[in-house]
Amino acid sequence: MTLLRRPGAVFATLLFLLMGAAFLTQVVPYRQIIDSQGRVDSARAELGALQAENEMLQADVDALGTTEEIEKLAREKLGYVRPGETSFVVLDPMDSNSKLNPEVKPTQVEPETWVDKIWEFITGGDIASDG
Repeated sequence: MTLLRRPGAVFATLLFLLMGAAFLTQVVPYRQIIDSQGRVDSARAELGALQAENEMLQADVDALGTTEEIEKLAREKLGYVRPGETSFVVLDPMDSNSKLNPEVKPTQVEPETWVDKIWEFITGGDIASDG
């Protein structure tokens, strides 16, 4: 009987519940969209790097077709010299101040708050950080 006296309150409550349910049903598709956009961006970056590497390798292949490049590589890699030339090898002594294995400092991870964890869940950051 009291519900009939306050139809505005019932309507507002139902509207609030409906909006909450709509929001909760959109969290999973939103995460999938964010995840797929991240994968597309990383794939584009990888494609750009591979195209640059292909251009560099194609330039190397084109250069190998010349006798000058073949002679240069034979001199650098194999130590070939022309008749009458003398080959010298210069070795650098190890610097006593340099270290072979520099010390690796551990990084400190800050603890996340519950708000950060919720935001990571909504935006899909927890999926990206897990692998």
